[in-house]
Amino acid sequence: MKYLLKRAGFMILTLFAVCALTFFLMNVIPGGTAELVLKHTLVGLEDSVSKEQVNQISSRYNLDDPLYIQFFRWIKEAIVTGDIGTSYVFKKPVLYLLALRLPATIQLAGVSMVIAILAGVSMGIYSALKENRISDHILRIVTLFGVSMPGFWVALLLILIFSLKLKLAPVAGYGSLENLFLPAAALSLHSVAAVMRVTRISMLETLGQEYIRFAKAKGLPLWKIVSRHALKNAMLPVITVIGFQMGSLLGGAVVIEKIFAWPGIGSLLVDSISARDLPVVQGCVLAIVTMFLFVHFLVDMLYTHLDPRIRYG
Repeated sequence: MKYLLKRAGFMILTLFAVCALTFFLMNVIPGGTAELVLKHTLVGLEDSVSKEQVNQISSRYNLDDPLYIQFFRWIKEAIVTGDIGTSYVFKKPVLYLLALRLPATIQLAGVSMVIAILAGVSMGIYSALKENRISDHILRIVTLFGVSMPGFWVALLLILIFSLKLKLAPVAGYGSLENLFLPAAALSLHSVAAVMRVTRISMLETLGQEYIRFAKAKGLPLWKIVSRHALKNAMLPVITVIGFQMGSLLGGAVVIEKIFAWPGIGSLLVDSISARDLPVVQGCVLAIVTMFLFVHFLVDMLYTHLDPRIRYG
């Protein structure tokens, strides 16, 4: 219980720091919030925003108050009532907008994470067992490619190959497995490479231990040595990387969702930043950071299960 309370306290402090940083950074971006809100909500106002309209928007959303008063007012409403604001542009509660977009982001990040775990761990184990052979070198080159290439470039390359050339998948859209294929592949490639590299290194280190050599000397088959003895011990650093990669997937989904017109939190965040829709930006960042922290909390709990030294130390 003490450990859980400590972790919960750190999570609350992290959320507060992220919200404060996001709020103040959004307010130091050049350009007035009221003017940008007007330009994104009313048609034909790009060159004709009047001072009266700006004052009306500023008064409606209390934008003339000092920044610290605006921020702590938002914090108070979020804690007391659970209300994290209303969108300046959509005129709807932020929680409602997040509820509409969150399932799409969870679906994309979840499928990408499953691909990263299954492909990364299996290829990492295979590469370790085939150390310094041709297949190992090929996989290491593929891994280097996956780690080095930025996600948006991979997304554009996949669109060029599978959509425009081969006509195997739609360029953009949502609602079917065909629409999910390219975004999940583009988002998961970096994570597959990262998980594979760590799995390979950890497996090579584990397979060199004395108890593994003893198991081989006893005549145990290789699959039993890997599955029952080596894999569990080798998974500790892999789990850490998987936790970090889940956060990376949530962050990378911002760009990938925009490229593939995927209706998730990432695309909502990009649109809200350009419109200076601060409540929605705060809500999107809060949702992404909360999911990231929750994943890391689960990783910590899994660590205590896999490593008795943490549980009893």
